Amino acid sequence: MNASNAPTEKPMFTEPRVLMDKRDDGSILLQSAIPLDEHYARCVGEWLEHWAREAPERTWLAQRGADDQWQRLTYGEARQRVIAIASWLLTQDLSAERPVVILSDNSIEHALLMVAAMHIGVPSCSISPGNSLMSKDYAKLKGNIELLRPGVIYADPIEKFRPALEAVADLHDATLVAGGQSREPMAGSVAFADIEAERDEAAVMIAFDAITPETIAKFLFTSGSVGMPKAVPNTQRMLCSNQKAKELIWPMLAEEPPVLLDWLPWSHTFGGNHNFNLILRWGGTLYLDDGKPTPALIEKTARNLMEVSPTLYFSVPRAYDMLVPLLREDDTLREGFFSRLKLVFYAAAALPHHLWTALEEMARETTGQEIMVVSSWGATETAPICTDCHFNATRSGVIGVPIPGTSLKLMPNADKLEVRIKGPNVFNGYWKQPELSAKAFDDEGYYMIGDAVEFVDPERPELGLLFDGRVGEDFKLLTGTWVHVGALRMAGLEAIAPVGQDIVVTGHDRDEIGFLIFPHSEECRRLCPDLPADTPLETLMERPEIIERARQGLAALKAKGGGSSTYPTRALLMSEPPSAEAGEITDKGYINQRMVLNRRADLVEALYASTSADAPDARVITLPTGQ
Repeated sequence: MNASNAPTEKPMFTEPRVLMDKRDDGSILLQSAIPLDEHYARCVGEWLEHWAREAPERTWLAQRGADDQWQRLTYGEARQRVIAIASWLLTQDLSAERPVVILSDNSIEHALLMVAAMHIGVPSCSISPGNSLMSKDYAKLKGNIELLRPGVIYADPIEKFRPALEAVADLHDATLVAGGQSREPMAGSVAFADIEAERDEAAVMIAFDAITPETIAKFLFTSGSVGMPKAVPNTQRMLCSNQKAKELIWPMLAEEPPVLLDWLPWSHTFGGNHNFNLILRWGGTLYLDDGKPTPALIEKTARNLMEVSPTLYFSVPRAYDMLVPLLREDDTLREGFFSRLKLVFYAAAALPHHLWTALEEMARETTGQEIMVVSSWGATETAPICTDCHFNATRSGVIGVPIPGTSLKLMPNADKLEVRIKGPNVFNGYWKQPELSAKAFDDEGYYMIGDAVEFVDPERPELGLLFDGRVGEDFKLLTGTWVHVGALRMAGLEAIAPVGQDIVVTGHDRDEIGFLIFPHSEECRRLCPDLPADTPLETLMERPEIIERARQGLAALKAKGGGSSTYPTRALLMSEPPSAEAGEITDKGYINQRMVLNRRADLVEALYASTSADAPDARVITLPTGQ
């Protein structure tokens, strides 16, 4: 065949094109040169209506049932059930002032209730189960309920949430709905099956037709790392413009319906907006992963990946950190994971370089093909994406370029570039918190997210931006030198690999930097093959192999040069994992630096205990003098 007549493979992504305007005040405006077509969906429900007509037999959602088999829901079935649920919701006097609250892990019922509410213009709010199940005082949940004043609360199984529901009973007058897994319904609750009993399609479609792009589709709560969580109204315009931008920069989505296996919680914008809406927009299939990136549940994810070969895979660095060792060890798992995978996507934090290269190498060895490893950046307040890496990045941590329709303003702040955002994907303000809302925007209407970025190459903005940490996380040493926590954390993880799963950087108002290290338990056990598999973490942390590997990492960072703000002089391996209940780790596995430093102040003090007059703390790893 003549080369000129050879079939050409369609590109996965649209070539990035960026407009940059350097202003007199030192700020820089960045926009995509790809225009956002204003002709996109009016509301999320239009996608369900479309696929119920065009592909009614295609599986939309699948989850494991009580028999451990995949229960499937087609688009046609989903539309019928949504109409029935929405018919009941219309009888409950619901509105933005009386939304639907969902207390549940991801499930088919959860999805149906969420979409049914949106179908009639009523917001839903999926609240993190941790607020109900891991809290002792239910303070966050009480704050959530008091702010929203819901008209319906769904819980599944309801008996699991009984203590939490009793704790907030005086804060609402909602109808309680017991999910299908419930075995001990609470007094006065309605069974989920009962709310599907009748249909009034005409009434539902009248409400559906009244939805506008400014209708609130859902509320999502911020993590509450500082103060009480804030409720973020996500409008239909925010959700639909986000997916339109994705359509313009990811043309490969139109080639075949995507298949996902996903654990990311719908109480967070990554799983609940980015992934859930991408599947619904493109008529794909979403398998609900009952695994999670925890030692107790990662094996479930591995098992599911052997049965479901995804075309796209979305997760957070912590999950890849746990998945990569399993992929290395199991040929069947590796084949199932990579066999039809088009790309690996990470967000919420930068992916350590050793994980990036491991994924690339295993994909090449398994399929003979390269795998794209990409990322994006955004927030709960932006539904979620603001930038997208729709190109082959030169390194990990590249968050891409602005998506179509979104403008970034980069403001000099100390020695960083603080980033601010404007576009149809940006919220208008926090729910019922006008003072916080006013402080969230600058005088040009840009949302001040509090993150910092830097250019891969300032002369070539199309090469993308690098996430440069949270402005509020950075601090100064007593020398007056700034410490960039995000970059140092990444460098530290690479230097001490594989013993560290995450790092918290210390040194505020001190002379030197320290590391509090959350160890990677499985990798540490591999470094000590003579120990039993059930050896406690405390014992592992005392092993010379682990201590010496961490010390070598400290020495390697110092050897790179760059001054006292670029390397730690001491480190401490922690045997207690991050506590979700205490807010040290989010639902998506991201470490809250500030919360860890506050909660473990005694360990910070141990790092800096005097080594001259007093005996040093035996737990502290330090560099030998002169190293």
